[in-house]
Amino acid sequence: MSVVRQPIVAFLGHVDHGKTTILDMIRSTSVQKREKGAITQHIGASEVPSSVISDIGSALLKKMNITIKVPGLLFIDTPGHEAFTSLRRRGGSIADIAVLVVDAMQGVQKQTVESLNILKEYKTPFVIAMNKIDLVQGWKPQGTKSIIESLSSQPHDAQQHFEEKFYELIGQLAEHGFNCERFDRISDYTKEVSIIPMSGVTGEGLAELLIVLTGLSQKYLEGSLYIEEDAKGAASIIEVKEETGLGKTLDVILYNGTIKVCDKIAFATSKGHGITHIRVLLRPKPLAEMRDTHEKFDKIDFASAAAGVKIAAPGLEDAIPGSTLYVVDGEDDPLVKQVDNEVGSILNISGEGVLVKADALGSLEAAIRLLADAGVPVGRVGIGNVSRKDIVDASVLGSHNKYHGVILAFNVRVPPEVREYGRHCKIQLFESGVVYALVDEYFNWKRKLQDEEKRNVFDKLQPIGKIRVLPGCCFRTCKPMICGVKVEAGKIRAGAALIDENGSKVGVIKGIQEDRASINEASEGAEVAVSVEGSIFGKDVVEGKILYTYVPRSDGDLYLEKYNKLLSERELALLVHILRITKQRMV
Repeated sequence: MSVVRQPIVAFLGHVDHGKTTILDMIRSTSVQKREKGAITQHIGASEVPSSVISDIGSALLKKMNITIKVPGLLFIDTPGHEAFTSLRRRGGSIADIAVLVVDAMQGVQKQTVESLNILKEYKTPFVIAMNKIDLVQGWKPQGTKSIIESLSSQPHDAQQHFEEKFYELIGQLAEHGFNCERFDRISDYTKEVSIIPMSGVTGEGLAELLIVLTGLSQKYLEGSLYIEEDAKGAASIIEVKEETGLGKTLDVILYNGTIKVCDKIAFATSKGHGITHIRVLLRPKPLAEMRDTHEKFDKIDFASAAAGVKIAAPGLEDAIPGSTLYVVDGEDDPLVKQVDNEVGSILNISGEGVLVKADALGSLEAAIRLLADAGVPVGRVGIGNVSRKDIVDASVLGSHNKYHGVILAFNVRVPPEVREYGRHCKIQLFESGVVYALVDEYFNWKRKLQDEEKRNVFDKLQPIGKIRVLPGCCFRTCKPMICGVKVEAGKIRAGAALIDENGSKVGVIKGIQEDRASINEASEGAEVAVSVEGSIFGKDVVEGKILYTYVPRSDGDLYLEKYNKLLSERELALLVHILRITKQRMV
């Protein structure tokens, strides 16, 4: 028999734009309305029953002519785009619909764009919560959960400031290819993305957020919300954790079918699949009872989608967070092969590239995808904390390409002894809880290394310089000739050959002195004494004469093709002139 499950709603958005504040407002409001059907807390999620939605948005339901058909909404409690990609099912995220939270004051930020790209990639429908409207200049909270009621009661100046911020956001989203409009001005939700102004602090707009999410889910996701009551369960593993008295347990979001005590389950491990049977199923007590510290969980016999539950069973130690768990009949069940294929396609990476470690399969998948988009090859991957073996593997990768001898550790620990071993092996470790930050750090490091390499090679090339012989400054006529010069452009260095305007060789700089102290090189504007081997003052060199450093063609090509960005416009022009007078390059 088919039944309708509640939609799974995920929150995404830039850091500090208020994702958690909105979730907390939803939870606290639901608890306060417990006489109408209190919130049910799940592992990693919070369920708001339809009765609570109906009570909060009763007036709006009538106005929009919506009848609630779903049992409620299941909000994933782990906000952020990393969680979104970690909570995965085969072919996409477990979220049916998402809420992209954008700060009304700050507008679209870097992680907002990243979230938009993820939503586009996973083809997940979404709405935009324009949060923090209580910070709009002149805004006065109205003590209502409806943004329509609140807006109509705002002072004229506040309404004007709100409209300015709203259309700023519309423009920013349009720049990224999204056609958006306020939820109550949309005639076709398939062509425009709905924006719901709200405040996670005052609760204004909460009614519209819940009603719009419910209405869109029922209208456009109805087919995917029907599940067979007795279908085998499919879940996404959020976390593997130790629980006193239970041993290793799995926190999962059940997104399809049912699961019960004694069911056989198949799940992914780094060595393939694991199969065990469920010993205990647990669900947290409702939020209203969370102060009762004696019992954190209720034992349950079964659960149906969508729900978050804790599973206690033997042999869960090697389960991979972020992978899919299935209820199976046994080893020959086709779903077991599906588990192997899912993990194998990600973990069986072997080649030239960087080494990536992550806390969950979805996180690892997101990191690999992001690195691929950035043109960074991945040579090895793994789930869990960084180990000595990872350091050895990174050393091998680095022996082929120095830019690959690194470890990108996303949301995992690096034990002190492993960190020390990494230092000993000169392996660069990048650690962050934000996958985008890891990629940025890696690129910054690589860029710095490349710049240093360029500078090292650049500094070994023959210098590009132009000097003028100063009057009254001949200190020795020959063997070697010593005279005073001014560096008119570029720089000179000991060992550089000098030529005249005709391209004829004049001699080689043996040494440079400034204020009677020996220096290796002198730059534009410096007045120094140079000793030149192979030159005679009065014959090869005279007062006021212009001389140039000789730049061989090989060095000239490197300057122009690889290191031109390290040269000033004057140095580039001087190089071209030197190459012309020495007839090494037709310009």
